[in-house]
Amino acid sequence: MRHTLTAFWITAGILAASVSPAAHHGAATFDTGKELVMDATVTEWVWSNPHCFLKFEAREQNGAVRSWVVETSNPPDMVNRGWTRRSFKAGDRVKVIVEPVKSGNPVGRLLQATFPDGRILSARGPVAPPALGEGAPRQ
Repeated sequence: MRHTLTAFWITAGILAASVSPAAHHGAATFDTGKELVMDATVTEWVWSNPHCFLKFEAREQNGAVRSWVVETSNPPDMVNRGWTRRSFKAGDRVKVIVEPVKSGNPVGRLLQATFPDGRILSARGPVAPPALGEGAPRQ
């Protein structure tokens, strides 16, 4: 009986400890389904775990400049989507699509960035398969 009770408490402790990390990845703070499109000037690109962050300035409709901080996924996920630690540098001009937070603060989740040359970095959906090159086998 004593061993059963000890095993129960150990199992309960392990289960309780595993709940906290999963709760971190909720979307409750984001205004899901709402997207803001902004012309932005990058101030900093933070390549780190558990999330990468893009900091930028964007002009509001009233002409005021607002500083934003938006997150992406972790570096390994972003590498699989074509992003790198050098994807952005301070001063880059990009058009961003952001899912904002519900509070209206200049914070959110970066969904896509488009560069003046037309290059697009997307943080949403599955990773696109690599393009077939010359001589690549077709399936």
